[in-house]
Amino acid sequence: MSTSITRAFARGLRCASLCAAAVGSAFIATAVHAEDKVTFLTSWYAQAEHGGFYQAVAKGIYKKYGLDVTVKMGGPQVNGMQLLTAGQADFIMGYDLQVLNSIEKGLPVVTVATSFQKDLQGMMTHEDVKSLAGLKGKTILAGSTAHTTWLPWLKAKYGYTNDQIRPYTFNLQPFFTDDSVAQQAYPSSEPFQAMKNKVKTNFFLFADDGYPPYGTTIVTTQNLVAEKPDLVARFVRASIEGWKSYLADPAPANALIKKDNPKMDDELIAFGIQQMKTLKVFDGGDAATLGAGVMTDARWEQTYKFMVSAGLLKPEVDWKKAYTTQFVKNLKIMP
Repeated sequence: MSTSITRAFARGLRCASLCAAAVGSAFIATAVHAEDKVTFLTSWYAQAEHGGFYQAVAKGIYKKYGLDVTVKMGGPQVNGMQLLTAGQADFIMGYDLQVLNSIEKGLPVVTVATSFQKDLQGMMTHEDVKSLAGLKGKTILAGSTAHTTWLPWLKAKYGYTNDQIRPYTFNLQPFFTDDSVAQQAYPSSEPFQAMKNKVKTNFFLFADDGYPPYGTTIVTTQNLVAEKPDLVARFVRASIEGWKSYLADPAPANALIKKDNPKMDDELIAFGIQQMKTLKVFDGGDAATLGAGVMTDARWEQTYKFMVSAGLLKPEVDWKKAYTTQFVKNLKIMP
């Protein structure tokens, strides 16, 4: 073989090698930047209390962390825990009591972060009532789920009796027409309706009197935590960043919320955001010093002890399986 032919052959091999390397690099880059598809299921119809997750979609925060997230609305006929354990959702919006009950039943679920340091359940009263302790002798309207969540806590703390309790049918007229009636409420819902009807009220958040569960938590499966901890970590961080962004400038998320739930208008959403800020559900408590999204062993133990004392959970349940702090203890996203 002549020298010129040898050189040409060598150049050809070098070119082929470079081309193969370039193709390989392009393939690796594409694989690295491929977004993981994630489904997140909320607990109810879209509203301000879900704003951080919608904001993380609207502002591209999830995409920044390599996630392609679909937010799906829950509702009265949607069993989030069932869909999670069946693999039809990767994360759901959860509740501590629900997760602890699921652990008791042997379901492999775990809470990985919390949006709010305070549960959003509370009591709406007429303006003459100055505290939750002032409800003795008053009629209290409570839904069926109250008997297995916050009502036993209220009875133990304030001495409420069963003869005070009447069913809450989600009709506010009994409250509007009777000054001796108090009723369960969420900060952005019933108080807003009372305001629109020009009825003066007070609202008391149970958490501010010591009700221990967190609010609007992020729950997933133990398998996902074990097999894809990096994905869980990215979803948690992006979601909490979404909440911080939403409370600073909610417009991007609000557009998505109204698209999913046209019944949400600007006035109602604005009222909900203001209530969350006033009650400091996102940035209060441990979040003020440890960072947003944080959970502590002490809080979970309080919830466990309350449930056991109220007969809502067996004492032998391994309550520490209900949560992990590994994804929030070093977040340091200061609100």
